[in-house]
Amino acid sequence: MTTRKVLCIDDDAKILSGVRRQLGERFALETAHGPLVAQRLLEESGPYAVVVSDMRMPEMTGIELLTCIRKAYPDTVRIMLTGEADLNTTISAVNQGNIFRFLSKPCDAETLSSAISDGLRQYELVTAERELVEGTLRGSVKLLSEMLSLISPAAFGRAARVQRMSSKVGDALGAANPWELEIAALLSHLGCVSIPDAIVEKASRGDALTESESRTYRTHPEFASKLLRNIPRLESVADTIGYQSQSFDGAGFPGDGISGDQIPLGARILKAVLDLDTEVLRSTNADDALQALKSRPHLYDPLVLEALEPIVADDCGREILSVIVADLAEGMVFAAPVQSVRGQTLVAKGQQVCASLRMTLLNYCGQSQEPLKVYYLTQ
Repeated sequence: MTTRKVLCIDDDAKILSGVRRQLGERFALETAHGPLVAQRLLEESGPYAVVVSDMRMPEMTGIELLTCIRKAYPDTVRIMLTGEADLNTTISAVNQGNIFRFLSKPCDAETLSSAISDGLRQYELVTAERELVEGTLRGSVKLLSEMLSLISPAAFGRAARVQRMSSKVGDALGAANPWELEIAALLSHLGCVSIPDAIVEKASRGDALTESESRTYRTHPEFASKLLRNIPRLESVADTIGYQSQSFDGAGFPGDGISGDQIPLGARILKAVLDLDTEVLRSTNADDALQALKSRPHLYDPLVLEALEPIVADDCGREILSVIVADLAEGMVFAAPVQSVRGQTLVAKGQQVCASLRMTLLNYCGQSQEPLKVYYLTQ
C-alpha cells in the first residue's frame, strides 16, 4: 500500500522541529513553515492524506488555508491546531474548512499522534469507498458496453470511437470527474437498443435518414438517460447523454432552452465529437470534417473545437495495418468495418479489440472477410 503522507503547517519553526522529532518516525511526515510554503508543497508533492494546520499565521489564517485545501483536495483530512479555543473560531473552522479534529495548543505528542492516526484511517475509508464505487461502476459499464457490442456492433462501434476522442478533449479542457465523461461516451448509444437495427445501421454509416427515421433516432439519448437515472451516482452521466444532441445555441434536442455553458461540458464535448464522426463517415477526412464543424460555430462550444484540432491532427497520422483474425491483439482498433462473406457487418469501424470480441471473431473464422484493417491505439 502507498505510504500516506502527513503535512504539518505552523509559522513557528521551533514547534515544527518538535513535531518532526516526536512524530517523524511514526508517520511519513513533512512540515511547512507558514501557509505559503504549504501551498507550494501541496502543488509540488500533494495530495496529502492528512494536513495539520496552526490557526494564527501571518499570511493567512488556518481556516482560510484549510478551506483552500478542501476545494483543491477534497479527500484530504484536515486538522486544526490552535491556542484559541474560542467557540466562534471553532464554528468557523468546522463550517468553512470541514475540519476533522479541532485541537487546542499546547497539544501533547500522544494526542496529536492519535488525531493523525484517526485522520489517516478516515482518509483510507473515504478513498477506498470512492475507488470501490467507481471501480464497480466501471466494471459494470464495461460489461454493459461489451454486451452492446455483440447486440449492436454499429451502435457500439460509434460509441467506442466517440469515447476515445471525448476523453482526450475532456483531458485537454480539464473536465472534472473524467470517468463520468468516459462512461457517458461509452453509453452514448445505449438507447439504440430501442430503435430498429436498420435505422441504427443507416445512421452509423452516416447515411441520410428520412424524417420519420430521424424522429425515431432522436429518441435514443432520452431513452438512455432515463435508464441510467435508475443507477446511483450516474445522474451526471444521464444528464450528459440526455443533452448530447443539444447545440451550443440551444437548438436541437431535448430543446428545453438550455444553451452555452448551461449545457453540461460532457454533453458539449459529445455533441462536437459525434458530429465530427458523422462527417468522417460521409467519406470526409478528419481534417475536412473539423473544418465543416467550424463553419457552423453556433452549434458547438468554441473551446471544444479548439481542443479537437491537435487530436484530429494526431489521429490523421496513424499507420493502418492489415492483419488476419488470428493476429488480432488488444490495443488494436478497426480502421474499417469487419464484414462477413455475405456482407453483414460484424464489427464497426473504430471498435477496439477486446478479449470477448476477439473470441467472437475467431468463432466466425472463415466466415469474415480478410485481411482486416487496424491500427494501434498507442501509436
